[in-house]
Amino acid sequence: MTSWAITANGLRKSYGDKTVLDGIDLAVPEGTVFSLLGPNGAGKTTAVKILSTLVSPDPASGEIRVGGHDLATDPRAARAAIGVTGQFSAVDGLITGEENMLLMADLHHLSRGEGRRVAAELLERFDLTEAAKKPASTYSGGMKRRLDIAMTLVGDPRIIFLDEPTTGLDPRSRHNMWQIIRGLVSGGVTVFLTTQYLEEADQLADQIAVLNDGRIAAQGTAEELKRRIPGGHVRLRFSDPAAYQFAAVTLPEAARDDASLTLRVPGDGSQRALRSLLGRLDAAGIEADELTVHTPDLDDVFFALTGADPRHGQSDPTSQSTLPSQSKENVR
Repeated sequence: MTSWAITANGLRKSYGDKTVLDGIDLAVPEGTVFSLLGPNGAGKTTAVKILSTLVSPDPASGEIRVGGHDLATDPRAARAAIGVTGQFSAVDGLITGEENMLLMADLHHLSRGEGRRVAAELLERFDLTEAAKKPASTYSGGMKRRLDIAMTLVGDPRIIFLDEPTTGLDPRSRHNMWQIIRGLVSGGVTVFLTTQYLEEADQLADQIAVLNDGRIAAQGTAEELKRRIPGGHVRLRFSDPAAYQFAAVTLPEAARDDASLTLRVPGDGSQRALRSLLGRLDAAGIEADELTVHTPDLDDVFFALTGADPRHGQSDPTSQSTLPSQSKENVR
């Protein structure tokens, strides 16, 4: 049976007459990465703040459980099971990396000896030992984010909320952060991730929910979401005009490009659809010089699900983040 790290039924939150979360349901299995996507103002940060006990949900909300604890009746126990890394670093730049870690150990009421042991282990784990005695203000952006997560882990949380953890990082630092997140999950930690980088969710998330206009517009694995969006196709390229013409007759549903001798055959990119197409080609004795499968990516999913939202571009009352505005074609 699935063990759930986070469950929420009918989660609601309003600020005055503005409804930010309009009865969303969430179920996050233990030891997985769950990514919440949505346009600016969709309520991602509000959801994180509620689930991490920083903000109270509306009274009309249903039951919310985090780490097996009911937020309404036992928020203290839920708080003890979680760690939170927000969009903006909690690192104090005026003290050293080691001192930041020891401060967190004090906040978790660890003894002096235990605090130093945990701090040293985490600094080594996040490749920060050499910089431990230097002021955190001298750290690069990637080092500060690593220190931020290391500080979050001082209390050994089993659930971590990462609210846009790689915002502002260069590509190398972002990929390093992905490796850290994968390592956490392989150790049994559950990660609840919000991100403005759709590729990040594609790379990391076991499950993705798209939040739009205060509601969950779609949920599933990255591949499941991509298959819901039209536009997938198989591209067949020929060098022999005769073979191209024969293939065009055999595949009447294909879009033709006579100049480049290519056919675009609609398909969802699944193995079943590809096997069916290859079977038809084999039965007709047709062999293409090049076959490429094109599937929609998460950019396509995001814009298909949220592009018509009249609130697109408005700000979440608790967030200043934005999502990228460009989409791209994913070639596989």
